[in-house]
Amino acid sequence: MSSGDSATRALNAGWHGVRVGGRLLRGQVVKRVGGPARAQVIAAFGGVLALSSADSATVGAVAPQLEHSLHIGNAELGLLYSVTLVVGAIFVIPVGVLVDRTKRMPLLAASVALWSVATLFSGLAGSYSGLLLTRLALGAVTATAGPAIASLTGDYFPARERGTVYAYILGGEVAGTALGFVVSGVLASAISWRVPFLVLSIPGFFLARTLWRRIPEPLRGGQSRLEPGAGDLDEAVAAASGAGGEAQAGMSDDGADDLAHDVARTHGVSPDPRLVLRESSQRMSLVHALRYMFSIPTFVLLIISSSLGYFYFAGLQTFAILFMRGHFRVGQVTAELVVVTLVAGALVGTLVSGRLTDHLLRRGFLNARVWVPAICYLGAACLLVPGFVGSHLTPALWFDIGGATLISAANPPLDAARLDIMPAGLWGRSESTRTFLRSIAQAFAPVLFGALADLIAGIAPQQSPIGTRPGAVSISTGTGLQVTFLVMLVALAFAGVFLLRARFTYPRDVATAGASAAAERAGTASRQTSGAASASDMR
Repeated sequence: MSSGDSATRALNAGWHGVRVGGRLLRGQVVKRVGGPARAQVIAAFGGVLALSSADSATVGAVAPQLEHSLHIGNAELGLLYSVTLVVGAIFVIPVGVLVDRTKRMPLLAASVALWSVATLFSGLAGSYSGLLLTRLALGAVTATAGPAIASLTGDYFPARERGTVYAYILGGEVAGTALGFVVSGVLASAISWRVPFLVLSIPGFFLARTLWRRIPEPLRGGQSRLEPGAGDLDEAVAAASGAGGEAQAGMSDDGADDLAHDVARTHGVSPDPRLVLRESSQRMSLVHALRYMFSIPTFVLLIISSSLGYFYFAGLQTFAILFMRGHFRVGQVTAELVVVTLVAGALVGTLVSGRLTDHLLRRGFLNARVWVPAICYLGAACLLVPGFVGSHLTPALWFDIGGATLISAANPPLDAARLDIMPAGLWGRSESTRTFLRSIAQAFAPVLFGALADLIAGIAPQQSPIGTRPGAVSISTGTGLQVTFLVMLVALAFAGVFLLRARFTYPRDVATAGASAAAERAGTASRQTSGAASASDMR
């Protein structure tokens, strides 16, 4: 037997092992999330968030090449990230109204397809102004993801698993960040900064096709919820939808299929009579809905804390590669590997926190979904200090991993808590409102981080870039980013403080949302009974 034949057989055997391992891993994942139907929906929603986060990470991953090729500084680089968020924030409020009143799957599929087109043109831009223009267009079509996925998740999955399911979906967002940093950084270093945008646009077209053809529109109000073990998605949705009111059999006495509402009632928490809705939440005007949502104390505290958390993470994500290269004097590949380890820690935090808070809630700890993220934000602010101050990569890295893990761990329980305190007919608009404020915070972050870093770098002693390759980063740039990251940690600290305040308001707001849902269902049943009686009288 020749050496070539042996090598071929070894290669085939290795490839076969990879495929078998992949099938086993896929089977375990499907089993973990509750069956093929649930896995299909979670994968689709996680894929949408993955594309969005991969795009954001790409801007940071190709930062050295962009600055060298387009002759721009940190502030201009931050603006590329910010304009997408600002335009998205402008469009997200009207999109939230559409999400609450129209079919969501076609809306989501169309936005993903348009997103891919805008990303494709980002890679073809001939100048900084052209690239900035494509980022403006990109923001207009990314506003749909947050409100649509929040509303669809509430209708597809039982509320008793809300934290766990959100953890799986947000895991896609974290994985997309890792993909954006690794793939985009390698392609930009090896070929050009344009290639990552071109490559990133391709999977979006396939995902849009999947959303359009493979994911059916669920009925609102939880009548299409997927129970564990469901196999075929279309059959599961059709069976649940056809059952109508019987689909609500698993609900508690007040009609709310919500673990948080059940625990609030067990603890004897009374609703706020001033905030109990007596009308259809889905038909409320936008102005009325906004006034009502901002009258809920916990909603205000949650969106402020979430916005502060995303503010810091946006700045960190945009300039992480530049900071690693300038402060720790490492190359592009090493910096990318460091960021991947941070993202891996973030993924672990995301997957653990949702399951943890659901478990605590089942044990009767009603405030779990606000206590856990509060501790995460405050802990992250403490851990990141030695991570940024350290002068050697290896010990500092462990503190940074811990901080990244805690920042991401705050998101699943916060997303679940927002649905706990809001009637189902306002899920889209409440999420769009939160996305609007969060996007504004994220948009300002890179600009403020970049401008402050440039200011500090200008004050610090000017030092030569590390190495002579294009895209090399100076030590003064690293110093500017180091001080900026430390100063901005105050945002994480305040995020934790606001959540500590929410522990006093969350139980009553949960009880109020449950009472509103019960009152709305009673009103609907009364109208249906009256309509049936009128029809009988006419006969």
